[in-house]
Amino acid sequence: MSETPPSSTPGKSMSDHARQTAERAASGAGDAAQDAARHFVSEPAGDLLSLAKQYAKDKPDVAACWAFGLGVFVGWKLKP
Repeated sequence: MSETPPSSTPGKSMSDHARQTAERAASGAGDAAQDAARHFVSEPAGDLLSLAKQYAKDKPDVAACWAFGLGVFVGWKLKP
C-alpha cells in the first residue's frame, strides 16, 4: 500500500491527511468490532444452551427442581 506522502500532495494539508488516516483507522476498527460483537454474542448464547441441555440430560432431577423454583419465583413476582 504505497501512498504519496502528505508533503508532496498538492492542495492537501497535513490535517486533511491526518483526518483521512483517522477515518480509515476508525472504519477498520468499527468493522472489526462489529464482527467480534456478532461472534461473542452468538457463540456464548449457543454454548450456554447446549450446556444447559447437557446438564438436564445428566441430572434431570436437579434441572427439574431449578425449573420449578424459577417458575415459582417468577410467578410470585408477576402476581398482581
